[in-house]
Amino acid sequence: MEQQSIEQSINKKQRYTLIGLIVVLGLILFNQTRPYMSGLLGAFTLYVLLNRQMVFLSEKLKFGKAFSAIILLLEAFLFFLLPLTGVALLVIDTLSGIHIDPQLILEQTTGFINKMESRLHVEIFTPQNLSMLPKLGSNLIQILGSSVYSLSINAIVIIFVLYFMLYNYQSFGKIIREIIPFNEENKQILAEETRSIIKANAIGIPLLAIIQGLVAYLGYVFFGTSNPLLFGIFTAFATILPVVGTTIVWLPLAIVLFVQGNIVGGIGLALYGAIAISGVDNVIRFLLQKQLADIHPLITIFGVFIGIPMFGFWGVIFGPLLLSLFLLFFNMYRYEYIPGSTAEPRVTTKMKVQQVKLPSVKKKQKNETTPNKK
Repeated sequence: MEQQSIEQSINKKQRYTLIGLIVVLGLILFNQTRPYMSGLLGAFTLYVLLNRQMVFLSEKLKFGKAFSAIILLLEAFLFFLLPLTGVALLVIDTLSGIHIDPQLILEQTTGFINKMESRLHVEIFTPQNLSMLPKLGSNLIQILGSSVYSLSINAIVIIFVLYFMLYNYQSFGKIIREIIPFNEENKQILAEETRSIIKANAIGIPLLAIIQGLVAYLGYVFFGTSNPLLFGIFTAFATILPVVGTTIVWLPLAIVLFVQGNIVGGIGLALYGAIAISGVDNVIRFLLQKQLADIHPLITIFGVFIGIPMFGFWGVIFGPLLLSLFLLFFNMYRYEYIPGSTAEPRVTTKMKVQQVKLPSVKKKQKNETTPNKK
């Protein structure tokens, strides 16, 4: 008995030592791979979207794992990576062709503010406050340049990592299921929730951005805005911004038209932005996500706030995912371990969970507490 307890103590020490080594090495690797974290997360996102196609190609059509993975890589490149990188390159190329004269920017900005102050009879800015504005243009181009470089590098990372994920899809899925410390029912729920959230954000948000950018571009052309294509792209990207959204693009453009003397164009663009552009943002965004997954608006808004500083562009997807997983684990704990809790072990989806052989802890507790009728 004493020998057995000693062996158990040694096994526990070895287990905790191994866990500690895994955590320490994992933190070191995470710190060194942070510049490529967007690529790793992007590869995981595309894997979630494409793994069922991989199963169909390799198991149903018998194409072979390598050939099937290459087909799906081409699909990911043509429909996800190439359009995204192309739009980013278009933006930086357009901005880099703009000659920035700091003195001219200061004079134009000062004249614009003076016109606004004379119309509104309110002092908005002082020349001292405007002294920092000439630096913003060059800083913006530098930021966009580094972002495009990072996007291009991470696109390469996505291609390589995604290939090996798809090629080893069977073992990759088994590893994920092994390390999740849940029963089979909750593992299935977690898989459904994760897939639904990623699909809602990875498909819904880009689709909304395309629709809203196109609607905005048509309005900018009609009301005579300069560089309508560039500002249409900016409007598409602005759809990921919580609360303010596309207003941060079309409202200043309407004000500029109004101050420049195009009163009809300025008022028209303001009304068009409030009704058409924002209408697409407020209505289609949640209609799309309701079709793909029942995501609460607050999860999307606060998730984007959390995700963008952490993951950059991919934070639009993984911010809401992290927040949803936190709420999901919280609900699972309430459902499993708090007697009488009304919580459901879900956050977003409404799909029925297939019955599995292993019952949940709560079902076990109910069976144990039920008196024997015999």
